[in-house]
Amino acid sequence: MKKVLVAEDEQAIREFVVINLKRAGYEPYEASNGEEALEIYEREGKDFDVAILDIMMPGKYDGLAVCKELRKQSGSIGIIMLTARTQEMDKVSGLMMGADDYVTKPFSPSELVARVDAVYRRVALAQMRDENNFKEEIRSGDFALNLRNRTLMKRGAPIELTQVEFQIMEYFFSNPGTALDRSAILKHVWGEAYYGEEKIVDVNIRRLRMKVEDEPSNPKHIVTVWGLGYKWEA
Repeated sequence: MKKVLVAEDEQAIREFVVINLKRAGYEPYEASNGEEALEIYEREGKDFDVAILDIMMPGKYDGLAVCKELRKQSGSIGIIMLTARTQEMDKVSGLMMGADDYVTKPFSPSELVARVDAVYRRVALAQMRDENNFKEEIRSGDFALNLRNRTLMKRGAPIELTQVEFQIMEYFFSNPGTALDRSAILKHVWGEAYYGEEKIVDVNIRRLRMKVEDEPSNPKHIVTVWGLGYKWEA
């Protein structure tokens, strides 16, 4: 089964999410707060494909804290944040901490399932490559992107990437020196049916620059193409 961890303190919303995930063929595990979510994650052997986390949860671990902890333990789990329309900075914070996507309340069942499907496809693709001992590697200047273990090396030193970051880098490496507009990156990484905004691309680019650039404020590799998007320079 495709296992999803759902952490949401509002029972009505949590039940709404769980019902629709079950209808879509997922196996959801419910948590009413962050502490319970982390307990379930540990109890189930950290064997989850996707986590859906409400940002505003009571207690020691809100959604952002749970996101940070899950990402620390796993680079492969897909993470989706549930946010309110007024939580603009929290959305950015969640993405910077390693979340793959966010869904703004209120949301429709089709929107939620589409987002979960998109994240799950990335996780499943990575697992399939691992199981098939996929060993292909793409090199670009000082960098080497390993498509089997989903890692990036810079001058022989490893750089940990989330699933989203890896897909962006794979897209860059496959199109070196090519100006890629935000909508193209969005469709390639998040899928044709993605409902969200293009700014999610900018936040992930900012996060990637912090990992790959010698001087993130003066990027030499992930270069901005003004009015369009970004391009990769080795």
